[in-house]
Amino acid sequence: MRTIGLLGGMSWESTAEYYRLLNELTRERLGGLHSSKCVLYSVDFAEIERLQVEGRWDEAAGILAEAAKALEAAGADLLLICTNTMHKVADQVAAATSVPLLHLADTTAEAVRAHGLRRIGLLGTAFTMEQDFYRGRLAHHGLDVLVPDAAGRSTVHKVIYDELCLGIVREESRASFQAVIDDLVAAGAEGIVLGCTEIELLIGPEHSPVPVFPTTRLHAEAAVNHALAPVAT
Repeated sequence: MRTIGLLGGMSWESTAEYYRLLNELTRERLGGLHSSKCVLYSVDFAEIERLQVEGRWDEAAGILAEAAKALEAAGADLLLICTNTMHKVADQVAAATSVPLLHLADTTAEAVRAHGLRRIGLLGTAFTMEQDFYRGRLAHHGLDVLVPDAAGRSTVHKVIYDELCLGIVREESRASFQAVIDDLVAAGAEGIVLGCTEIELLIGPEHSPVPVFPTTRLHAEAAVNHALAPVAT
């Protein structure tokens, strides 16, 4: 099994989900006491979040690029950025190392297409919902991406940073997210992309009238598939 390098800590709540899923999926594939071979670099999210708010993305990219180099030096054979939002700097991170980076939006788009869907609703941070780095990547795969209205985007963003990143899961917030999902479905969304790794702490398939695409799980599945794939000769 190849070693998976995790760029985590953004937030650590979702990174813990990555670690759990990687190990569960590996055990399912290999059985017995097998677990995932992985190395983790966990950053201080407060530092990254401040750079996000201030628009200092190049500095944030530099931090993650150095972390990626450390993961490669520690033996990582492939890299995961364990957050949707920081895929804004995925190209800079990928350029810093010689090992492949599995892009979260690509794995998500592949899952949506495999379900035969084209029009999807996207939930995530304001950065993810409003900027093109993620929506554009999905659109490149032939998907039509819908996002909530301004009020819905504000609600989703606030719950992510003020609650889910702190490990707080509230029924009132779940109801708010379900109302946003219902609006997206009414606008024509055939599925909902949970485009923030923390959202899976709050929303599951049972909370949506259309299929949901949990990006953390999809990313972890792609990583395990890659790690266990036969080595080309």
